[in-house]
Amino acid sequence: MLKENIKEQINSHLGTILKDNPLQDISGNIKAIIMAVLNKLDIVTREEFDTQQKVLLATRKKLEELEEIIKKIPIK
Repeated sequence: MLKENIKEQINSHLGTILKDNPLQDISGNIKAIIMAVLNKLDIVTREEFDTQQKVLLATRKKLEELEEIIKKIPIK
């Protein structure tokens, strides 16, 4: 019983120490700084990027088709 009481006290103290750990504050601050910097950057979501990549590939394909058509036109 005494051992269990000591274990409970140690767990309680460790929980308090870890909860009030300055490293957690630093980690939270770093995350906040990173998010603030990312919000200022001109970036897009992965979904928007993938959509634009598909549009670009389709445009390139159409351009290549048009270049082939132009090559077949006789020059006077």
